[in-house]
Amino acid sequence: MKFAGSAAPTPVPAPAAGVDPGEGRTRDAVTRLVQESGPLTAAALAERLRLSAAAVRRHLDALVADGIFVEVQPRASSLRPRGRGRPARAYALTDAGRAGFGHAYDDLASTALRYLRDTGGEAAVVAFAEHRASTLVARIGAQITEPEFAEADPRDKAGLVAAALTAEGYAAKVTPAGNAGQGSQICQHHCPVAHVAAEFPQLCEAETRALASVLGANVQRLATIAHGDGVCTTHVSHAIPMPTATRPPTTTSSTTTARSTSSTTTVSKTERHIDDHSS
Repeated sequence: MKFAGSAAPTPVPAPAAGVDPGEGRTRDAVTRLVQESGPLTAAALAERLRLSAAAVRRHLDALVADGIFVEVQPRASSLRPRGRGRPARAYALTDAGRAGFGHAYDDLASTALRYLRDTGGEAAVVAFAEHRASTLVARIGAQITEPEFAEADPRDKAGLVAAALTAEGYAAKVTPAGNAGQGSQICQHHCPVAHVAAEFPQLCEAETRALASVLGANVQRLATIAHGDGVCTTHVSHAIPMPTATRPPTTTSSTTTARSTSSTTTVSKTERHIDDHSS
């Protein structure tokens, strides 16, 4: 029986491509044990998993090479003092290895936004999305040299913004769109908030407006990962907006005015003719 509030089984990082399924399951077991127990030596892992020391070391070497584990010095305590000689190496999870187990951050963010919507309405969600987007703009701006950016042509500006987005974890790049010089597309191959944005599209909408503000150009979001597309694609127009010109008086307006004046004069003459006959 599963009681309310009990945690679901924690997923483990996926094994590297080309790893034999049996080997992958053993590495999963090694990784999970270190995640649950903290840094462990090869001997401790071999004992707990009932494997040979050589087999465990082979898996440990592979996990270190994949960036999942890192070698550390085992911690000494009063119960297990460090003996003489070279201490045995222990193995701990790296940040990348820890990230492979997943987090509940998406659920937490979605819950928070639902509460915000229920208590403050849709306007509160939009305000939050705009605040997040403005924070992203500030971080992008900190990575861009202002004089260089201001003098760059539209395509180079898109490239600089894509590089800044990549540094923020969006894995962005620029591709040309349409005929040469007409526009570019910023393609984001990763979205840190995709799962949350699937329920709250206001995040994507505010981000699009933020990109338009940074680039100083007309942009259009063509696709989003949150809506099931493979890539978030934003079209950036290279066209320079034309200033609105004052429209000169048209011939039609002048003609209409003249006709109106003529009609008024005719009516006045008719009225005088009727008055004369009445007298």
